[in-house]
Amino acid sequence: MADRSPLSPVQAPSLAPSLAQLRALIAVADAGGFGEAAAELGVSQSTLSEAVARLEALAGRPLLRRTSAGTVPTEAGARALIHARSAVQAATDALLAAQEEGTLSGTLRVASMRSTATHLLPPALAAFRVRHPRVTVTVLDAELCCGEQAIRSGQVDVGLIVGEDAPGLRLLPLPSDEYLFVAPASRGQHPVTWAELAGPLILPPQRDPCHQIVRASLTAHGVPVNEVTEIEQDSVTLSMVGHGLGITVMPQLALLPLPPGLVALPLPDPLRRPLALAVLPHRAALPVIRAFMQTVMQSAGTPRGSEGTGQVRERAAEPAPRAAPN
Repeated sequence: MADRSPLSPVQAPSLAPSLAQLRALIAVADAGGFGEAAAELGVSQSTLSEAVARLEALAGRPLLRRTSAGTVPTEAGARALIHARSAVQAATDALLAAQEEGTLSGTLRVASMRSTATHLLPPALAAFRVRHPRVTVTVLDAELCCGEQAIRSGQVDVGLIVGEDAPGLRLLPLPSDEYLFVAPASRGQHPVTWAELAGPLILPPQRDPCHQIVRASLTAHGVPVNEVTEIEQDSVTLSMVGHGLGITVMPQLALLPLPPGLVALPLPDPLRRPLALAVLPHRAALPVIRAFMQTVMQSAGTPRGSEGTGQVRERAAEPAPRAAPN
């Protein structure tokens, strides 16, 4: 007699959710609502609701709940989402792994900081498009999509991050980015002293890696920071410096182009921002991801403007100094 136990191969498939159901759960959780998710997927809201309902029936409990702020995962749903993302990603990766280097296609999601997206990525994206015209690259703001965590969860494929170590991720180092002292041009271009960095100092918020790196360096050199103003936007920081409200220390890529009326000079002891490409280790060998990372590495190895000179030249002052674009 055939085995008809609950674990038999005959009955097991009926307990397995479909990829469509898992995608529906992910879409609603990410969008925060059924209507928004349906619009993004190009399906009717009723189709999406039915898929989630069938998934919840299989799970034997609610996976989503409606709140005043939108639709959010339940505790069980949050646990299920981790595996749902992995399952959907694995199914997609199975096809990506079968691609040949010369016929790559699909969509690649890349998270990047604004400074690297402005100055480092464009030449790499141009070269990648020429080599692989059937691949669409979407660039996302790393601050908005939570950078490293978005890579780990599978929401993005590759990230440009600050750091030399990231648990659970494989890093490919890129040329580092030098931090420079920025002050009004009236200060002149004589060498910077540590005393000048005591403040008033304008830095990004404490959660920003740049804030942490700069403060750690100042502490290591015994610089007492008496006054710090925290500003989110680099362009606002540079405008404030231009109006004499303080000085700042900023990575060179974030400074370019240097606004008029400012001077950017090396610190007394060089300080650099470590940059790296980050990817999940088991996805690094996928042809499309490998090809993209190789292109970025090759592009980043070529000189960009004045990078590596340790100094950005003074820009002549104008009646109203302009802030650098975001």
